[in-house]
Amino acid sequence: QVQLVESGGGLVQPGGSLRLSCAASGLTFSTYGMSWYRQAPNKERELVATISSFGGNTKYADSVRGRFTISRENGKKTVYLQMKSLKPEDTAVYLCNAVRGFEIYWGQGTQVTVSS
Repeated sequence: QVQLVESGGGLVQPGGSLRLSCAASGLTFSTYGMSWYRQAPNKERELVATISSFGGNTKYADSVRGRFTISRENGKKTVYLQMKSLKPEDTAVYLCNAVRGFEIYWGQGTQVTVSS
């Protein structure tokens, strides 16, 4: 069974940093494009960043470009989101997503709270 498990969330002050991890199992990880989404209460789920199967191409939402970095280690079946210069508006549940053709999988999310 395919599983995506996020970790690394928590409480951080504005301007701080966090590194999120998403560990995958039950799939051929290197054949999937990976993404991070986020969802705040009463808000639409928002695409934050994507990375291609072998890491050659990345894309970012305008709101996080220059502050967040998505990366992957296919040998560890893990995708990361390094978040820097965090702002209160970054507060959300961050979810990991895997896509290959018509296959789509989601993790359950990890909470990131940016507050003083």
